Amino acid sequence: MPESSDVGVLEDAAYREAVVDLLAAIAYGEISAFERLAEDAKLAPTLSDKLAVARMACHEFAHVELLQSRIEELGADPYAAMAPFQTALDQFHEHTAPSDWYEGLVKAYVGDGLAADFYREIAAYLDPRTRDVVIASLADSGHSAFVIDRVQAAIAENPRLSGRLALWGRRLMGEALTQAQRVAGERDALSALLAGGVDRPALDLAAIGRMFARITELHAERMTKLGLDA
Repeated sequence: MPESSDVGVLEDAAYREAVVDLLAAIAYGEISAFERLAEDAKLAPTLSDKLAVARMACHEFAHVELLQSRIEELGADPYAAMAPFQTALDQFHEHTAPSDWYEGLVKAYVGDGLAADFYREIAAYLDPRTRDVVIASLADSGHSAFVIDRVQAAIAENPRLSGRLALWGRRLMGEALTQAQRVAGERDALSALLAGGVDRPALDLAAIGRMFARITELHAERMTKLGLDA
């Protein structure tokens, strides 16, 4: 894993800008996830399911303060920093609005998992303090087990559900990659972060290819755990 020290890299204005962008993207993603899960709770078939999804929403929201604090430590306004990511992330959720309870569960597990995998990969190239904040903000509260249990049980009861949810999972993968490319393309600082700099390693094309291969493999593993084809 690449290592960087806080001293040096944080004196690089371009690096600080890139880190603020990254933290802001994650923070707004957490806010969006909170809002989406709160809406999904309305689709829950039972009260216990409703409460479980509400807890998932609260867990996502709890990470925002940690990210905001790090952005402020870096001398930036977290609200201004998040603003450029609002449209892209809102559009992603508009394009992937679940039609029922099970699509919502798959999105919470697969969609959020894709984003977390990407950010964990990028975190390897950050200064230790920021890396710790990013990793902590991506922690799983255990809701993965809840989603897997509910989806597997539903498929066992209605095997035809498997095909529809498998297609849904593939759509989520495509939409997530499209939005990630769009955001990176529009934010020069994020692109520069991957390109490296003083005291920082770079990701060449081969490394980027391996990174996305790992993300794709992890996506396939999640789909398998749900009982779906990737």
